[in-house]
Amino acid sequence: MLRWLPAPLLVVLCFALMTVALVLSFTLLLIGAVPKLLIPSARARAWLARNWLDAVVGTGSWWGLNRLVFLLLHGPRRDIVIEGELDPAKTWLLVCNHQSWADIPLLLDIFGRSLPFPRFFLKQELIWVPIIGFACVAFDMPFVKRHSKAAVAANPALRQQDLEVTRKACEKYRRIPVTVVNFLEGTRFTPAKRDAKASPYRNLLRPKAAGLSFTLNAMGEQFAGIVDVTLCYAPSRYSTLVSFLCGDQRAIKVRARVLPVPQDLIGGDYQDDPAFRERFQNWVNGLWEDKDRELTRLKAEALQARAA
Repeated sequence: MLRWLPAPLLVVLCFALMTVALVLSFTLLLIGAVPKLLIPSARARAWLARNWLDAVVGTGSWWGLNRLVFLLLHGPRRDIVIEGELDPAKTWLLVCNHQSWADIPLLLDIFGRSLPFPRFFLKQELIWVPIIGFACVAFDMPFVKRHSKAAVAANPALRQQDLEVTRKACEKYRRIPVTVVNFLEGTRFTPAKRDAKASPYRNLLRPKAAGLSFTLNAMGEQFAGIVDVTLCYAPSRYSTLVSFLCGDQRAIKVRARVLPVPQDLIGGDYQDDPAFRERFQNWVNGLWEDKDRELTRLKAEALQARAA
């Protein structure tokens, strides 16, 4: 463990080694991704996705190499509590608060072997990022566009675009076990965003429920459960991403609980049924109220530990 090294050097080393892991994994990815993109058979594409992309590349080389980097430079993370049983052979829906670019590698590190390889809903702009964009396409990760309220008001059809992307992605996931990850806030939390959006929560932005409802409608019967994850980063003098790279986030607090899929919220019409929409939003708001209280408690614990 090399945590004794100066923080700037740890940042450079961690970023460099993660880049090496990405390039090596991308080389393996190409072996399966190119045939997967060209083969017309859905069954063959599913076989490649499960047995090569997920097993060899995802939870094999990429997760394994990054895990070695984190252990070598930072040591193990210990403050992780998971309530409930997880199974990597089943399909799961994971919902999580969103605070940093570090959220994705952290979730991959924590759940890399206990859940199937995750699929994230990504911003459309990421498709143009070298290596990462192609890899996300190969893994059938859905890319969504952000539309302002003014744009949607001017063209209501825009509201349907992300739902159609969700529908197509969910269809592809019927043949393989996956973890569908949804950051319900839609963007990374900051106090400024919270205040600008008049969020009723202290530590969270308002959750966006429409995409989650559509995912449950499309895949509800496939999900073994909902993994409700709360990430509480450790206090640091650095930004969250930099503190992750230099090892300050070894003390991050992670709380996860396995919840049943609410059967009464599957099959409703979120867009055109006001009563169902209100009931679904109330359920999501309940999750967020619990998460907000948990974050308040975890942050208080972190501050006390830092002061001690």
